[in-house]
Amino acid sequence: DLKFVPVFMGSAFKNKGVQALLDGVIEYLPNPTEVPNTGLDLDDNEAPLPIPCDITKPLVALAFKLEESKFGQLTYMRIYQGSLKKGGYITNMSTGKKLKVPRLVRMHSDEMQDVDSVAAGDVVAMFGVDCSSMDSFTDGTVNVAMSSMFVPNPVMSLAVKPKLSTASDKFGKALGRFTKEDPTLRIHTDQESKETILSGMGELHLEVYVERMKREYDLECVVGEPRVNYRETIQQKAEFSYLHKKQSGGSGQYARVVGYIEPCEDPTTEYEFVNDVIGTNIPPEFIPSCEKGVVEAVGKGFLTGHPMQGLRVVITDGQAHAVDSSDMAFRIATRDAVKTTVPKAKGVVLEPIMDLEVNAPAEFQGTIVANLNRRMGLIQSADMSENGMDCIIKADVPLRNMFGYSTDLRSSTQGKGEFSMEYKSHEQVTRDAQDELIKLYKEAVEAGEA
Repeated sequence: DLKFVPVFMGSAFKNKGVQALLDGVIEYLPNPTEVPNTGLDLDDNEAPLPIPCDITKPLVALAFKLEESKFGQLTYMRIYQGSLKKGGYITNMSTGKKLKVPRLVRMHSDEMQDVDSVAAGDVVAMFGVDCSSMDSFTDGTVNVAMSSMFVPNPVMSLAVKPKLSTASDKFGKALGRFTKEDPTLRIHTDQESKETILSGMGELHLEVYVERMKREYDLECVVGEPRVNYRETIQQKAEFSYLHKKQSGGSGQYARVVGYIEPCEDPTTEYEFVNDVIGTNIPPEFIPSCEKGVVEAVGKGFLTGHPMQGLRVVITDGQAHAVDSSDMAFRIATRDAVKTTVPKAKGVVLEPIMDLEVNAPAEFQGTIVANLNRRMGLIQSADMSENGMDCIIKADVPLRNMFGYSTDLRSSTQGKGEFSMEYKSHEQVTRDAQDELIKLYKEAVEAGEA
């Protein structure tokens, strides 16, 4: 009935009370056959399935810890059902790969004892098994996975890169190992900024891994905030008539495009290209070249260098030359036509707005709202939980203002507050923020960094 709670006193540092604790584990805690375990039946939409501690049934095991050793990756595995022999084959249920187990060891502190076989209820370590933490394994005759621990979505991200470019191999090896060990650690490369983004459960969580890279791999890292994915768009219609003409010995380049740009009805549309040319003032074979120019133009905006969206480009007329017109000429003409017309169409910068939900004890509601207001957040609702003890605050907040929020929330709520956020939409930045972004972009261009 869980009414008896044994308490042991001791100190691992002085090796006091350790033996009594281990004896207590044997005496008081249930043995593997006394604990009901449940897996997931992958053939039945992950329905719960009892996993008895029976060595006669098919193998079901869970890799719960990974460790790097001088012999390679050491995988700790709990055998829930069935048995396993050295040299036997197991199937990773996450990847479907069939693996041979070359060596089984039983760990005693930092000592390894080779064993030939293990059975249900045992904890064993093995070499030569490439897997991630919390992967399930079977003998291939059953399609069952163990109930993995819940892995929440990361709430904090940092841009990380090695201080020395020559250390990139070591950097990749460290990140590969850490993500296998810890399912809450995520790695991805931002497609726009090309930065390596490290995401986890908080600033301390990420700082630990940065420190581990320094301590275990002798790898100094440069850490900063990830680049926020801004966008650019236009607010009104503007016409263009652009001539691209270049002459230098031999055939030159000649192309004129006439048309206009305007906002799309759906602002989330990347771009629209419309060919309204009547006749052959622009030969039909060069119309795709014009669209290529539009793709180049929207790929890198002209205010801050970020991609454009919600832009419709309509070509209504143009002019070609029998000799000097080419695919490149019309591509450059259309690209530069859009580039020079965006300022006349009132180009603006958009920033990602996050849908934020904060849950904390009710007495901290005023502090939380004040903090969100300082971060330019727009409060959508503030409700009480069913028990009346907690407040649930929903707000729309610019992503650029959310860095460091988890630390602020913990410190202002005595560690009792928690939050989740997800992308909502891109909205126009404030005028002063836009001016600052444009200034930074111009400085980067002048410095040759953009």
